Amino acid sequence: MKNPAGLVPEAAMQALITLGQGAEEYGVAPKILELTHLRVSQINGCAACLGYSMRNARTVGLTDSQLIQLAGWHESTLFSAPERAALDLAEHMTRMADTSDPVPDKIWDEASEHFGEKELAGLVVWIATANLYNRINVTTRQQPGSW
Repeated sequence: MKNPAGLVPEAAMQALITLGQGAEEYGVAPKILELTHLRVSQINGCAACLGYSMRNARTVGLTDSQLIQLAGWHESTLFSAPERAALDLAEHMTRMADTSDPVPDKIWDEASEHFGEKELAGLVVWIATANLYNRINVTTRQQPGSW
């Protein structure tokens, strides 16, 4: 199937774009946004989103070592405490069906130590939007560079 984004009404496409832009406007650092988008896309196996996000990764300051170690971030020392909290939140939001308590209080507590309420709102919407794009692209078998 062609990318559905080109087939939806203009208002729907604008809504998707607006969702994607909101997190940075809420004060979330671009580096954290790219890290969480990449990690969510790794978990969901979205090659199109991984390809898209890799184009931005270095422009926001991600290093080759961070990109290589992202899948194993739990064991890596290359990520700051705020980055780790955002990655943990992203993983829990993405793997909701894996447990009866999808986003435990300890995940929220850690995230709230590094992000204010407005930033957390932006981060939650960003992670949810990344999952939405992943599901659309994986379902319709979009390829990297096909946008």
